[in-house]
Amino acid sequence: MSVLRFDKQSLGNLEYSLKREMLATDRSGGYMSTTIVCCNTRKYHGLVVCPKDSEQEDYVLLSSLDETVVQQGQAFNLAIHRFPGVYEPRGHKYITDFDYTPCPAITYRVGGVVLKKELLWVHNRTQLLVRYTLLEATSDTVLRLRPFLAFRNKHSVGQANMFADGGAYSVSGGVRCRLYPDFPWLYMQVDGGSEFVAGADWYYKFEYLEEKERGYPFEEDLLTPGYFEFPIKRGQSVVFSAALEQMGDDLGEQFAEELSRRSDKKDFISCLEHSARQFISRRDGRTEVVAGWPWFGRWGRDTFIALPGITLSRGDVDSCVEVVNTMTSEMRDGLFPNMGEAYNSVDAPLWFFWTLQQLEQHLGAKKIWKDYGEKMKGIVDAYVRGVGGNIGVGENGLVWSGHPDLAMTWMDAVVDGRPVTGREGMQVEINALWYNAVCYSVELARQFKDKWWEGYAELPDKIKGSFLETFWDEAKGYLADYVNDGVQNMFVRPNQVIACSLRYKMLGEEQLLSVLLTVKRHLLTPKGLRTLSPQNPLYEGRYEGDQPTRDRAYHQGTVWPWLLEHYVAANFDVLGESFLERAREILAGFEEDISSYGIGSIAEIYDGDPPHCQRGAISQAWSVGAVLRIHEAITNYEMKNSVQGK
Repeated sequence: MSVLRFDKQSLGNLEYSLKREMLATDRSGGYMSTTIVCCNTRKYHGLVVCPKDSEQEDYVLLSSLDETVVQQGQAFNLAIHRFPGVYEPRGHKYITDFDYTPCPAITYRVGGVVLKKELLWVHNRTQLLVRYTLLEATSDTVLRLRPFLAFRNKHSVGQANMFADGGAYSVSGGVRCRLYPDFPWLYMQVDGGSEFVAGADWYYKFEYLEEKERGYPFEEDLLTPGYFEFPIKRGQSVVFSAALEQMGDDLGEQFAEELSRRSDKKDFISCLEHSARQFISRRDGRTEVVAGWPWFGRWGRDTFIALPGITLSRGDVDSCVEVVNTMTSEMRDGLFPNMGEAYNSVDAPLWFFWTLQQLEQHLGAKKIWKDYGEKMKGIVDAYVRGVGGNIGVGENGLVWSGHPDLAMTWMDAVVDGRPVTGREGMQVEINALWYNAVCYSVELARQFKDKWWEGYAELPDKIKGSFLETFWDEAKGYLADYVNDGVQNMFVRPNQVIACSLRYKMLGEEQLLSVLLTVKRHLLTPKGLRTLSPQNPLYEGRYEGDQPTRDRAYHQGTVWPWLLEHYVAANFDVLGESFLERAREILAGFEEDISSYGIGSIAEIYDGDPPHCQRGAISQAWSVGAVLRIHEAITNYEMKNSVQGK
């Protein structure tokens, strides 16, 4: 029994079904995403969304595909769209079942007709396959498929215009369409002998309610070039294909072959492992991590934080190595690109060392130093030397960073050109990661007889002494979030938990326990750690409203699941097996989430206030990675106990 199956009662309730979104990716940058009743509620929704040519941006080509069942002269439209003030048509009332495994499948009942629709994104090729199977029919049945085309950037919405080419040009088994000359052709074909009835027409004011709530333009006009129509017999299956290249007439075989490679997503962990695979994108000889679906691209910081969980926790060492090698090929002056070509992240290079430490458990220290030692030394050298006037190491051995217009740490929201949480100066997690990086590099260099370490032999002790003097507040019993011009910012934030979870720690056991207790009291929720204590007057408990309002709340109380990995790791380090039951409770707290937002995955963020509603991207790489790492840590402890006979 699938954990991601929904019944007629749930599917017919739009308040319920429109809040649940599905996602499938082609593992090379393209995707399909919509709600479980196939009503688009975001501008990012679409059945064929993909890059064009060498561009990194995604474009919505095929927005939706309407199905109409025709029987005894009556037409029943199975689709659902939102227009101003109304849903029309209301095909969701015909849905009796939705199941996510092995691929999304929707069953409709219209009178004596029972029709099953299965949606399948082909891996490593931009192609959508939809298989329609007529399970029951009391008389002759005709199926009509009407595509709605957008051909626009996924971050925008399109409007009717005189420049769009609504033509449908014949190819074997279907047609090809291209609204604008700078786009690729979209080939739409049906096996089994269909007729395409041409008739270009604009449909106006499709509404995307999620965009309306988020304060963005939310109305779009879509063009239909016509429709496919064909008879379908009881027990017969017919396959529709939408692709960037012309396909042969073996669509049914393509569907069956592709479906055979799909994994069953029948429980919590198998769903997350499937979700983890969807973040890995291979394109043009590069292997990258998509930070979050459906609107994020490749982020350097997110890549290194998410990578061990979404690859190594599944035993996929090869993908981890491929991503690391792609990232190191773009390293420049000790920095990695964060978003696009922006080298503005002070922490991405330091998380690189943390990722290597996890990879070492699979490759060994010798292999790590051989393949990445020069990169490790280059980063340490660059930080000590100083990078672009925005990153440097002071005489006390601590890293400082700052920029008047940029937030260089992970708390990077900017409103009206100014960082919401700039944190200029010396940040607690940056210096914890810096200490970890220096210690690791010196240890490996010494172990493998690289004299580079001699120039840094005294640096670890200097960093540790300065860190404790700079950040620790004995009276409060926790660490400052950042220090600038000698002034400690003592806001209770989760960044200090990083100093408790790394391999090389600077805090004593009593200090670690004190920090973890502070984090537990102020920041811990069932869904992650708050970014600011609710007792702080700047705390924002709900992430909603327009973009500036949401950005102000992004790191001022909003809950982030990825931080839980480090909270759990730190507690295991200090408390050992006694934390096992609590870790199980934390993991179990996410089981219901895979069926209530981005199905089969974990959201980017949650509200700080109960009931901690899911917000942001429907599927976030470091959220999924963190939960899989927590599961891995629990499994390792349980196996250890089993071996010891406990």
